[in-house]
Parts: sequence; C-alpha cells; structure tokens
Amino acid sequence: MKIETLKEIIKKKSSNERFAILTNLSDGSSEMFKLGTPISKNFINYKNEIENYYNLNKNGIINNTEIFVQNYIKPVEVIIIGAVHITQYLIGFLKDLNFDVTVIDPREYFVTKQNFQNIKIINKWPEEFFNKIQTSSNTALITLTHDPKIDEPALKHALKQKFFYIGALGSKKTHEKRCKRLQEDGFNDEEIGSIHGPIGIKLGGKSASEIALSIVAQLVFETNKHKTT
Repeated sequence: MKIETLKEIIKKKSSNERFAILTNLSDGSSEMFKLGTPISKNFINYKNEIENYYNLNKNGIINNTEIFVQNYIKPVEVIIIGAVHITQYLIGFLKDLNFDVTVIDPREYFVTKQNFQNIKIINKWPEEFFNKIQTSSNTALITLTHDPKIDEPALKHALKQKFFYIGALGSKKTHEKRCKRLQEDGFNDEEIGSIHGPIGIKLGGKSASEIALSIVAQLVFETNKHKTT
C-alpha cells in the first residue's frame, strides 16, 4: 500500500467518513473508494461488484477475482439522555460494539455522581445541545431520565430528524402519557409509533445491567435492519 493511501485512510478514519479500500492481491495495488468517485483502470472492470460490496458493508474477495474490498464504516452515533446508573452499563456495551456515544444531562449532580470514563458528557439541556450540532436519520436516541422536561425535547428533535432508532425508558402508563403529550404537540400516530417505549426487548430482567442489555439488544437489531434498508 502506498504511503499516500495510508495517510488518507488515517485522515478519513479520524473524521469518521465512510469509505472502502480496494486492493488487487495479484499486484498489491490499492486505492480508496467512495460511491460516486471515479475508479482507476485497475478496478473499473469490477465496478458493479465493488459497489455491491460497499452497499452491503461487506468485506472480502470478489468471486473469481483477486480484488479485495475492505469497508471502513462510520460508527453509529448514539445519544443518551440521562447520566443515570443504567447509562454506565450502556456505555460499556455500546463502546465494545463500536458505537459512538454521547451522554447529555443538564443535572450537574448526576453528571458528577456517576463514574463515566472516556465518554463525551454534555452538561446541557437537550435543546442547547441539538441547536449546536448536526444530526441525521443515522443517529439513535435513548432517553432515560423519566423527566418530561429533559426527555421530551430530545424525543421531539429525534422525531423531526427521523432518527432510525428512538427509545424511551418508562412504564407502559408513563409511555401512554408521553405519547398523548407528543400528540398534543402535533406529532402523528406513525411518528409516535416509531418510539420504542417502554424501551428494550423483553428479557424479564430488573437490574440496571439487565435493562441496559435489553436496550442494546434492541438497538443492535434496529441498527442492522437500518443498514439493509
């Protein structure tokens, strides 16, 4: 691999851009690939196969060729509202699964009380945070505070931006009240129905770690489903 290609890989990985590296195993030539960019004569004959591997996030050697495709995928961004006990377990699971995690909580007591390491903790109200960043449908939201003043502005933003995953902690009764307030704020049944509430798959667990596991399992399922749509 040329040193220029290696430098470009390092640069793009640090910016979380999605790309692939194409390598001809017969002669060692390689280049970077993104959809819509020109392909050199070394790989142009395999354009359709390369794009198929790229779209499927698939790594490997294209059948009956010496062309190896390696995808570098931008980590899914997960925004957690609430620096609570469950959040500590969530962070551990999500970091191991290569999610990019940010925790938001305007309550300074909760931020300082919990022992969060190597994670972005934003001590702001969700509205302040979302006004300063760009989000898209490739973002996931998890709300855990049980406080409508904190959780619901984040939920509204996620619904408007069509986050691919939105989950909210709380009992069925709590969620019914939440949905009614969102309906009063102008969100339709389809939008409100996209919220996973109560959050997580049914594992039957009650502890913070078990609840976190149920949330992560649901998020992983929805993430993989999102990648194929």
